[in-house]
Amino acid sequence: MKSNVTDLTHLASSRIRVAVVSDTHGLIDPRISKLVSKCSMVIHAGDIGSATVLNELAPKKGIVIAVKGNNDTETIWDKAESYLLEFLPLVQQVRLPGGTISVEHGHKVRDTNRYHEELRSRHPDSKLIVFGHTHLRAIDRTQLPWVINPGAAGRVRTHGGPSCMVVEILDHVWNIQKYRFSQEPRLS
Repeated sequence: MKSNVTDLTHLASSRIRVAVVSDTHGLIDPRISKLVSKCSMVIHAGDIGSATVLNELAPKKGIVIAVKGNNDTETIWDKAESYLLEFLPLVQQVRLPGGTISVEHGHKVRDTNRYHEELRSRHPDSKLIVFGHTHLRAIDRTQLPWVINPGAAGRVRTHGGPSCMVVEILDHVWNIQKYRFSQEPRLS
């Protein structure tokens, strides 16, 4: 799979906060929007659902990196926004001080019993692999590259409430913080 690469290694002297979200399916929880607005960058691991979500995620002084999920299709997105799908890669890499983050949605993994092993074999030179698709939050730091799934950041199959993660990088040291918000009742 060909991937796009964004090189941000020049930010070495800064504290970098990277918000990691996935599976919004057209709606980002406002508490997550508020949290990510304070980050340097946002990574969306697919099943975005609309350009509106990407606009809501954009930090004031940062960038949004996103990949296409299996539900990011012309039949699901609004017709007026669907042209943007051609600009979403299936795989994205972000070079940061201390390592590379590789991002893919995860729907192309064939052996779902071995998600982490298969993702590690695809991105062996990364420090961190981000995927979505399962809607199940996970952090696996048992070996390099680390593998994380932030869970669902919208309202679809959140498994306990919308969630996200923040990777904080300071002096090439990486720390992962996880966030889960209570499920808000649906309005009728």
